[in-house]
Amino acid sequence: MTTVDPLTLAVIQAGLQQVCNEMDLAFSRSAFSPVIAEADDRSSGIYDRHTGALISQGELGLPVFVGTMQYSTAELIRLIGEGKTGVPEAGDIYIVNDPYLGGTHLMDVRFAMPFYYNGELFCWLQNTGHWPDIGGMVPGGFSAHATEVEQEGLRLPPVKLFKRGQMDQEIYAILCSNMRVADQRIGDIKAQAAALRVGERRLTGLMDRYGLETIVAAIAEMRAKAALLMCSYIAAIPDGTYRSEAFVDSDGVVNEPLRIALAVAKTGGRLHFDFSGSSPPCRGPMNSVLATTYSSVYLAMRHIFPDIPLNAGAFEPLHIERPEGTFLDARYPRPVSGCAAEVSQRVAEAVFLALVQAIPDKVTAAPAGSSGNFALGGFDPAKGAGYVMYQISGGGYGGNADHDGLANGCSTIGISKTPPVEVMEQVFPVLYRRFALREGSGGAGTQRGGFGVHYEVELLRGDAQASFVMDHGRYGPPGVLGGGDGAPNVVRIHRNGTVTIPEHLSKDQGIPMQPGDRVEVMTPGGGGYGDPLARDPGLVARDVHLGYYRPEEARALFGVALQPDGAPDMAETERLRER
Repeated sequence: MTTVDPLTLAVIQAGLQQVCNEMDLAFSRSAFSPVIAEADDRSSGIYDRHTGALISQGELGLPVFVGTMQYSTAELIRLIGEGKTGVPEAGDIYIVNDPYLGGTHLMDVRFAMPFYYNGELFCWLQNTGHWPDIGGMVPGGFSAHATEVEQEGLRLPPVKLFKRGQMDQEIYAILCSNMRVADQRIGDIKAQAAALRVGERRLTGLMDRYGLETIVAAIAEMRAKAALLMCSYIAAIPDGTYRSEAFVDSDGVVNEPLRIALAVAKTGGRLHFDFSGSSPPCRGPMNSVLATTYSSVYLAMRHIFPDIPLNAGAFEPLHIERPEGTFLDARYPRPVSGCAAEVSQRVAEAVFLALVQAIPDKVTAAPAGSSGNFALGGFDPAKGAGYVMYQISGGGYGGNADHDGLANGCSTIGISKTPPVEVMEQVFPVLYRRFALREGSGGAGTQRGGFGVHYEVELLRGDAQASFVMDHGRYGPPGVLGGGDGAPNVVRIHRNGTVTIPEHLSKDQGIPMQPGDRVEVMTPGGGGYGDPLARDPGLVARDVHLGYYRPEEARALFGVALQPDGAPDMAETERLRER
C-alpha cells in the first residue's frame, strides 16, 4: 500500500473536511427555508462506496448526522445490491427520509450522489436538510400525539430524484402533492442538489492533485489513527461499570416519563454501552430509530473528546449493544418525530452522566438538551399564501471543571441556531414580543450552568395552528458532583385573555391561534457542576451585578452575602457557608 507522509496526510484530511464544509456552505447560502439558510439545520459528508462508512464530515454540519448518514448510505448500498432500487449512474441523486433505513425523523431529507473518478465509483456524497414540512397531521411535521409514522408525513424509500443530472418531474410532483407550501421546496431541492455538485467538483480537484492511490492510502490511515486516538483516550478511563439514567418528559400520548437506563463498561481501550434497562417502545412520537440512538452515543463521545477526527475509525472502539425491546430501537410503524431533536439529547445526557463519574475533568453537567421545536402553520391574508414556520431554540450548557456553562447555546446534537428574529418577522406574520436570556435558569454550582432563553411570539394576522415537541419540562437538566439542576422548560399559551400550560408540559399539537394570541417559551438552563457553596464569591457578585441573580438568590443558592456596594461580605459569607 502507498505510504503517506504526515504532512501530506494532514493536508488531505483537511482537504476532505473542506470539501464537506463547502457543501454545507453552498447548501445554506442557496436554500429558501430559514431553518436551513439561517439556522443551518443540515449536514454533508463523504462515505465509503462499499460499506457507507464515514470518510469525512464537515465541522459545520450537525453532529447527530455523523452516525445516521453513514447508516443511511449503507442501507442505500444494500438496497442497490439487492436490486430494490436503481443502479447508480453519473449524475444520479437519490432522495430518502425513511427513519428505519438509517434515518432520523421524516423532516430530515437526505440526498445521496455517487461520486465517480476516472469512470469508477469512488465514494458517495450525501447531505441532509431539515425541510420545514413533509406533510402529516400538523404543519411542520412535529406531531406530538402521533401513534404511527404515517401520521407524521411522507416516508420516502431511496429513489432517484435526479437521473443523469435531470430532475424527475413525476417524483417531484408526488413530493409537492404531499407537502404544505410545496412551491417553496424547489428552492431547497435545487440547493441540496447543487451542494452535492460543489462537493463533486472540489473532491475531483483534490484527487487530481494527489492521485487515487495516495487518497485511498490517506483515508485508510485517517481511519486507523482516529481509532487509535479514541482507544488511547478510553484507556485513561478507570476500568469499571458506570451507570446513569435520563428521562424524557412523556411520549406525547401517555403522560408518563420514559426512562433511559445506561450502563457503560470500560475494559482496556473499549467502551461498551448497554441501554437494555430503558423503557419499552412508546405509543407517541418519542421513539428513537437505531441509527439515531447509535449516533447519539457517537456525538456524546465527540463532545467529551473533541479533537478526535470525524471518520468511522473514531467509532470502532465503541460497542453499543442493540437496545432491542426498548423505545431506543424503534421499528415500523412506531412514530419517531421526536427522536433526532429530543430523544437523542437524552441519550447523550445519559452518556455524560455516566462518564462524569469516571472522568469528571472531561465531562460537563447536563446541558439544556432540547431543540425547542416550535412550528406554526397557517394562511397569511396579507400575502395571500400559506406558510409553515419552524423555529429551533437554544438553552444553557452544563458547567464543567474549568468554567460556567454557555448561555443560549445550540442543542447538544448540532450547530443549529435560532433564525434571526428580523428574518422570521419578515417572512411570517408574527411579532416577537420578547427574546431575552432566562436569567437565573442555570443550576447552581462551583461552576454554574448556563442560561436558557425566554421568548414570546405573537400571531399578527390570519388563522394558524401551533405545535411543539420539546423536552425537559418535567425535570430540569441534572447537575453533577453536588451541583443543582437547571430550570425546566416552560411553555405557556396565551389565548383570549387566558393562559394555559399543556398537559404534557413540553409537547402539544394543533393549537388554534388567532391574531393577538401568543406562545411563550422559557428554555432550560444547564446543570451546575460541583458544590454551589464552593463558588468564588467574586463570581457570584459579578453575576448579581450583571442581573443574572438577585442578592437574595445569591444568598440562598451560593451562600454569598453582598454589601450595599455589591462586593462580597466575606465574614457573613463564611458564616452562611458553615451552616
